[in-house]
Amino acid sequence: MELGLDEKDYLACCGSTKFAKAMATTGPFYSYEEAVNAARRIWFNEIDVNGWLEAFAAHPQIGGRPSSDQKSERNAQWSQGEQATAMATATDSSLQELSDWNAWYRQKFGFVFLICASGRSTSAILAELKKRYQNRPIVEFEIAAQEQMKVTELRLAKVLSTGENTGSSQSATTFQEKAGDRVSRIGAHLTATSAKTSVIPRRTRPPVTTHVLDVSRGSPAAGIEVLLEMWKGNRPPSFGEKETGGWVLQGTSTTDKDGRSGQLVGITDAVNPGIYRISFNTGEYCPSGFFPFVSIVFEIRESQKLEHFHVPLLLSPFSFTTYRGS
Repeated sequence: MELGLDEKDYLACCGSTKFAKAMATTGPFYSYEEAVNAARRIWFNEIDVNGWLEAFAAHPQIGGRPSSDQKSERNAQWSQGEQATAMATATDSSLQELSDWNAWYRQKFGFVFLICASGRSTSAILAELKKRYQNRPIVEFEIAAQEQMKVTELRLAKVLSTGENTGSSQSATTFQEKAGDRVSRIGAHLTATSAKTSVIPRRTRPPVTTHVLDVSRGSPAAGIEVLLEMWKGNRPPSFGEKETGGWVLQGTSTTDKDGRSGQLVGITDAVNPGIYRISFNTGEYCPSGFFPFVSIVFEIRESQKLEHFHVPLLLSPFSFTTYRGS
């Protein structure tokens, strides 16, 4: 039977109205796993910057009062419950330190510090806040989006376990027992130090992705052709040596209006280890620029084959930079 969830249920799980509408339109779903897979695809591939910021704003500051942008009463109640461990382990001094660091974080990044707080102590949250404060804004923005997805998954399980959805109560009851078990399992997974085990498959998008930002304009770079290749030579290429093998094309795409490329490699649980090259046709995008094209070579090791590799390009006419994101 289908899960009886509507737009209000999804809005309680994630404060982005665009996300809630997309989930309601994409449904109905017939299992928790199906709903989460759709949520991940929509959140990471269809929701724009404004949608992410709207969802962030619906969260209260850790240790603070409920956000004025709360989308639903359930959202506020769940936020309070998710912070229960932090509040139970807090002292006056740690709460003051947390408040100070939250203020500094918001001043630097422009949005509330977002973390899946379920099961985390105040000291653990403070340590993570201080660590993430050192990030560059674009890196931290993506980390916050990943934390929001963790919260969304946990809340989807709560909706099913409690039968709180506003749609068909009969459908919710069908999945209530299984979903209740999932709440505890997902909560333990999200607070564990290792992410090697998961209740559901983690790979819902290609293992290698990219996006391009035009930093000279302060906007995404649309219409840039992207190629992904893998080295298939007898020996790996090295700096200064003549290439004795060859690069084999894995996929090609063009960046969309948000600067994101389409699928460059198939969705698989384990990506093939090896040396990859991702190239961008920057000359066509910016004919007066210094770079006719940009190629970035990176290595995926055997121990990393289950990880995700996001290799963005931050471009201007006379400079570029990249980093490994997630």
